[in-house]
Amino acid sequence: MLSYVSLCQVILLHQSFPAELFRRQNFDVRESLDKEIHKITYWHSETFLYLKRAHRYFPEIEKILKKNGIPEDFKYLPVAESGLSNTISPAGAAGFWQIMKRTGQSYGLEINKEVDERYHFEKSAETACKYLKDAYKKYRNWALVAASYNTGQGNLDKQLKRQNASSYYDLLLNIETSRYVYRIIAFKIIMENPQKYGFKFRKRDLYPEIPYKEITIDTAVTDFSKFAENFKTNYKILKYLNPWLRDSFLTNKYNKKYTIKIPLEGSRNKNYTADLQNPDSIINTINF
Repeated sequence: MLSYVSLCQVILLHQSFPAELFRRQNFDVRESLDKEIHKITYWHSETFLYLKRAHRYFPEIEKILKKNGIPEDFKYLPVAESGLSNTISPAGAAGFWQIMKRTGQSYGLEINKEVDERYHFEKSAETACKYLKDAYKKYRNWALVAASYNTGQGNLDKQLKRQNASSYYDLLLNIETSRYVYRIIAFKIIMENPQKYGFKFRKRDLYPEIPYKEITIDTAVTDFSKFAENFKTNYKILKYLNPWLRDSFLTNKYNKKYTIKIPLEGSRNKNYTADLQNPDSIINTINF
């Protein structure tokens, strides 16, 4: 599926991950990436959903990455981690960026029964960026940074020392981490040229960004369903835009300020395709 020449062209054009080994014909590197491209390409139902969700979430993720000086290619990390959805892993990692509770709290996220900011779109992305920047100060190598995001710096340091290695591509790691960076790169390759890999869809098929306004509260909320009604929306949509609100109420006994997203009136039943030029045209790239 992936020739050595095309592999070099892809990687050498994008320096987020080290390119040094792709200048040589390393069979293990080539085959590891080829494996992930095959798996993602033929996992049609999920990959189609990732492509659709990317239209909604990538623009804001790109802004946050750029603001923090993180290579844009890291927008594919939450695709690999969660499929751009608010999931929780068996180990307890949560949200788009799959942040562990202890890690989130160490970077200042509020995590309790009522509020879990690992599910906050912007704050979780900012937290991931802080981790990535800190890891880069240590490793000075983006592939190792990505690997540490998956396995933890302690585990990665142990293997680097044990194997006397300095490159992710030379390490023998656990199955998940050994696939991790290749999986991110594979998502990049496929999502930047989906038609080449058999994913054909129209502009109208992409999920739109949902317009909203923000309000600030500094008091308790006894019932978010009634709260939502005050803004001409419902509990379901309020929680969709604010998944970090983990219960139907907010005690807020210390009168902390919270910013809550409120959908603009009519945004739920709006015909988003009406704003598109050529809505039935086939998408050639995920870089919108």
